[in-house]
Amino acid sequence: MIRYALRCDRDHEFESWFQSSSAYESQVKRKLVTCPICNSTKVDKAIMAPRIVGKKGRGRAAPPPEAVAATTPEAASSAPTSLMMAQERELRSKLKELRDHIVKNADNVGERFPNEARAMHYGDKEHRPIYGEASPDEAKALIDEGIEVSPLPTLPEDRN
Repeated sequence: MIRYALRCDRDHEFESWFQSSSAYESQVKRKLVTCPICNSTKVDKAIMAPRIVGKKGRGRAAPPPEAVAATTPEAASSAPTSLMMAQERELRSKLKELRDHIVKNADNVGERFPNEARAMHYGDKEHRPIYGEASPDEAKALIDEGIEVSPLPTLPEDRN
């Protein structure tokens, strides 16, 4: 999976995860990547600072530059008072709403998800909204077969 920092034509910045760089290109071309703030489909990659892990810190990612910058007294005084910006709260709310809608309106097929998705794709079963479980390898295989799948949004508060 690849995480890209993205920016729309109205200069809204956001992040999104993609299976690969070609998956990103394909989704942008089909106008499936939209700004969560204004719904613009004119989206480009923004400049990102890579996270580099040294030999001693293997297994631990270096903190993002903004986290390091906020540890200085000058930066701390100019840091936002809220840990989560309003836009992030709004995005999380919309992701929760999307997930709740899917759970309410689709059948949970559990571990049968890859087989059910294939059966519907190839016409062996009637199409219906489903969700379930698939390993990363199974999801990649489905995508390689031309079957569109997306992970259900999971938010940090769901893990508690």
